[in-house]
Amino acid sequence: MKHSPEFLALADAARKRIKEASPEEVKQLAAKGAVVIDVRDAHEFAAGHIEGAINVSRGTLEMRISEIVPDKDASVVCYCSGGNRGALATDTLQQMGYKNAVSICGGLNAFQGKDKKS
Repeated sequence: MKHSPEFLALADAARKRIKEASPEEVKQLAAKGAVVIDVRDAHEFAAGHIEGAINVSRGTLEMRISEIVPDKDASVVCYCSGGNRGALATDTLQQMGYKNAVSICGGLNAFQGKDKKS
């Protein structure tokens, strides 16, 4: 999917404010109990996702996060297909007080060994 320059600029700005974790770091975080959140839409999640991930679409994240992760000190990993929506979601969570929120650098594609941003 081709993204608008404005969307890419927002995602790039978010990346400067957040921590991105490598796929290997994410595997370690998940093994230690991090909550892994797939911020893609339901049909994308249904097509494949990281085992154990919870689907909370980017559009509902702010409304639903406190019921899914009530502890703002919890370790949270956000991802999308290529890293843009995941970065935006992580930035939002940090603004909401989630101190240990990270995004997968390169998103699900990088986690699965592919290279494509969304």
